[in-house]
Amino acid sequence: MRYSRRRSATLLLSVLLAAMAAGQLAAQVTPPASQPAPPLGPYKPVPITLPTPIADPSFDAFRKQLAEIAQKKDRAALAELVAAGFFWMPADSDLADKSKSPIDNLAKAIGLDGANATGWDTLAAYAAEPSTMPDSQRDNVFCAPAEAAFDDNAADELATATQTDASDWVFPVRDDIEVRADAKRDAEVIDKLGLYLVRVLPDDSPLNAVLAAFVKVLTPSGKIGFVAVGTVLPIGGEKLCYLKEETGWKIAGFLGGESSP
Repeated sequence: MRYSRRRSATLLLSVLLAAMAAGQLAAQVTPPASQPAPPLGPYKPVPITLPTPIADPSFDAFRKQLAEIAQKKDRAALAELVAAGFFWMPADSDLADKSKSPIDNLAKAIGLDGANATGWDTLAAYAAEPSTMPDSQRDNVFCAPAEAAFDDNAADELATATQTDASDWVFPVRDDIEVRADAKRDAEVIDKLGLYLVRVLPDDSPLNAVLAAFVKVLTPSGKIGFVAVGTVLPIGGEKLCYLKEETGWKIAGFLGGESSP
């Protein structure tokens, strides 16, 4: 199941992180006309193993500090927590401008500038995320959120069978997440999500587009329903990375964002 970290605005609204970049659901891949998409229905679950939060009390304190900074939109305080070697990787190249300060690069990467900057909400959402995973390209760097582990071959078979790709799939952040019949908190519970990959569906309903409170999903049993934003995460989503220096934890870099000026 292949993916790219660059996400359309639609995927970001469904993914969570309350604003972890405020996202929306990714559009489904349109198959060739000669191969009509199979009808929506049951699919074989691919089991997942959830990530484990980092066992370091100082990291929890650091995240709390980040949350407070995000709430106050305190750029000066945030600047103190950005590593000197900050990197920004929307794709395969580091776009951090080394002639500028680390905080300026972070601001551009996640959108901290402007009157209606959503980057502060993004930062707050990352601060609320306890799980991390090692960065395979950099020593002693950890990125959040961590991703669930699953069998790549089984995921590829699932993608082939459903004519989808990684942007059509998410994983639940815990077991037994309630699936509701409508995008309402008091709607009937029609199913529950287990620890497996879950297919997401486009949702262009006006109310949910405004509130961005629910993600439309197709369960393995073939039921279409809604789960709360924040209860599922994408495969290969954007990540904020951290590094523990002698003076404490710092923001090391960002994997994602748009590379356009």
